Amino acid sequence: MPLDRHAMPEQDPQVRSKNFKEVALGYTAELAAEEASRCLQCKKSPCRQGCPVEIDIPAFIKLLREGDVIGAAKKIKEKSALPAICGRVCPQEKQCESHCVLHKMGQPVAIGRLERYAADYQRNSGTVEVPSIKKNGIKVAVVGSGPSGLTAAGDLALAGYDVTVFEALHKLGGVLVYGIPEFRLPKEIVAAEVEYIKSLGVTFTTNVVIGKTLSIDDLFEDGFKSVFIGSGAGAPRFMHIKGENMNGVYSANEFLTRVNEMKAYRFPEYDTPVKHGKNVAVVGGGNVAMDAARTALRLGADNVWLIYRRSEEEMPARREEVEHAKAEGVKFMFLTNPLEIVGKDFWVTGVECIKMKLGEPDKSGRRSPIPMDGSNEVLPVDMVVMALGNMPNPLIGNTTPGLVITRKGTILIDEETGLSSREGVYAGGDIVTGAATVISAMGAGKRAAKAICDYLEQQD
Repeated sequence: MPLDRHAMPEQDPQVRSKNFKEVALGYTAELAAEEASRCLQCKKSPCRQGCPVEIDIPAFIKLLREGDVIGAAKKIKEKSALPAICGRVCPQEKQCESHCVLHKMGQPVAIGRLERYAADYQRNSGTVEVPSIKKNGIKVAVVGSGPSGLTAAGDLALAGYDVTVFEALHKLGGVLVYGIPEFRLPKEIVAAEVEYIKSLGVTFTTNVVIGKTLSIDDLFEDGFKSVFIGSGAGAPRFMHIKGENMNGVYSANEFLTRVNEMKAYRFPEYDTPVKHGKNVAVVGGGNVAMDAARTALRLGADNVWLIYRRSEEEMPARREEVEHAKAEGVKFMFLTNPLEIVGKDFWVTGVECIKMKLGEPDKSGRRSPIPMDGSNEVLPVDMVVMALGNMPNPLIGNTTPGLVITRKGTILIDEETGLSSREGVYAGGDIVTGAATVISAMGAGKRAAKAICDYLEQQD
C-alpha cells in the first residue's frame, strides 16, 4: 500500500502565472484508479465524519476501483449537487481527508481529487441523468445562488417543491463566479453545476435584490410558504488606517469581481477596467488573499507582496494555495502589519508597515501579534488589495421584521435546523457564519432544506 498519494498534474508555475487557465489539470484515468486503490474501505468510514454534506466516500471510491466512474459520480450526487466544484475548492485536508486512517501513517487518500475526477468524467461523457421528481405544488423561495442557496434549492427540488432562487447579480453562482479566480475554478464548471440544478426544475430569477426589489414579506405574500436566505457575506472589511481611500486601493471583493465576473483581464474587449499594478501589496492571510495575489501576478505585476501580521504557521489559507502562490512568485512578508497607506496626488505610492512578534494565543487559538517599536518601513507599491474578510450586507436584516441580527451583522439561527427567529424563514452559509468555506455553506443549505421539508409537511 503506497503511503504517499499521487500528485496532481499541474501547469508549470512559470507558465501558469501568466495565464488564467486552470492550474490543476486533474487526474488521468490511470492515476485515479491507482489513488482509489489506496482506500482501505474501512468499516467505520471515519472519513465520512468530516464531510459536511455526508457523502458516502468509501462507496464512491469503491466504484472507482471497480471502474464504474459514472456510478461513482451518481453516488456522490446522492448527497452533493456540486461535486466538480467541491473537488476543486473545498479544504478536504481539514475535513474528510483529516479523518482518513492512512493519515496516521502517511498521506490520506486524495478524496477531493477523486471527487473531481468522477464529476468531470460524468460531465464530459454527457451522461448526467435527471431523476424523476413528483412535484407537490408548494412554493419555496431561496435568496442567493451561492453554494448554500444552490444546495438548498437542489435538495428542496428533489423533495418535490417548486423552488425559485432570487439572485441579486446578473450571473448565477454567487461567490463561486465572482470571488474565486478562473485558474482555481473555471466558470464553465460552475455553469454546468447550475444547469444541473435547473434540470431539477428550479427557477432562477436574476437582478432581484431581496430587501430592495422585493422584501421577505413580499415573498410570503406571493405564495411562498418558506424562505431560505443564503445571500452570503459580500461587504468587505477594511483596516480603517490613513490613506485607505486613495486611488489604487481595492477591497479583494471589488478586485476579484471585476477580474472574474466582469472579465477585466480581457480589457478592452470587456469595458470593465481594473488598475494593473506593477508593484502590488495584498493584505491578509486567507484563501481570498492568495487569490488576489495570484491574480495580480497574472495581470502583469512585476512584484506582489503578501503582508500578513502573523507567522506562516497561523495562516488560515489552504496549504496548497500557499505553495502555489510561492511557486508562482508571490513574496510573503510574515509578521508584518500595515500602519498607513502613503501616496501622492491621491494615488498610492507605498504602504508603511511595522514588524510584529507573537504573544499569547487569542480566542481563535492563534498567538496574538504585537508591534515591535522602531521597525517601521515603507514598501513602495502602486496598488494595495485589502483581503481581510467579509461581513453580511445589512439590507435583508434591516427590511425584515422579526429577524434577529447579531452584533456582527449575521442572522441568528438554530444551528441544527437553520431556523431563524422568524417562522418559516431559514438561513445558512456566510450570512450566518461570516466568510467561511464553500462546503460548510453547502452543509448549512442541506440541513436547512431538510428542516424546511419537515416544517412544510407539518403544515399540511
